[in-house]
Amino acid sequence: MKFKTYLFDFDGTLVDSMPAFISTMLRILDENNIKYGSDIVKIITPLGYKGTAKYFKELGVDMELDQMVALMNSYALDEYKYRIGAKSNVISVLKELRENGADLNVLTASPHSMLDSCLKRLGIYDLFTNVWSCDDFNTTKADTAIYKMAAEKIGAPVEEILFLDDNYNADKTAKLAGMRVCGVYDSSSEDYTDEIKGVADYYIYDFSELLKI
Repeated sequence: MKFKTYLFDFDGTLVDSMPAFISTMLRILDENNIKYGSDIVKIITPLGYKGTAKYFKELGVDMELDQMVALMNSYALDEYKYRIGAKSNVISVLKELRENGADLNVLTASPHSMLDSCLKRLGIYDLFTNVWSCDDFNTTKADTAIYKMAAEKIGAPVEEILFLDDNYNADKTAKLAGMRVCGVYDSSSEDYTDEIKGVADYYIYDFSELLKI
């Protein structure tokens, strides 16, 4: 095991939640008759709910930010609480890494209301030393500072942490911040596989491959 410290994304990396996340976000735009480009998922995934609300307001959604975030939460909460499952081999690999002494952490754009309840239902919340939402840092995963702040809180040099994410923008930003990066395959980001491979140190299609890194 080359790395001792891991920082995991949540949506699309640990759990198969991107279809629910995407449908929730695009529902807001569709209900407000807002047009958007084919790269919308790549843009909003690292931003979190607050960051996405700000971006949607720039696109023309006529709604207060707090109102928009509350609506996003109401649309998505049941999915995270009751239905979204872990991706293939995630639970067994996390347990093996932990048993081997690895320090496991989560950094995600999702709010704690969804993040914590989902991880606890799946029985893996206690495997992590830190479970962070972007809200805890008052910034987004599109900001290099968040990765440096996370490393400081973890207490490890930024370059010794392996960051795993299925999103190109997040992987690129973490790499710019100095972290080692492992891209993770997810069907929602399949069109950006080559881009992710271009910035990442590693790339995995299934979590079982992580044990070989």
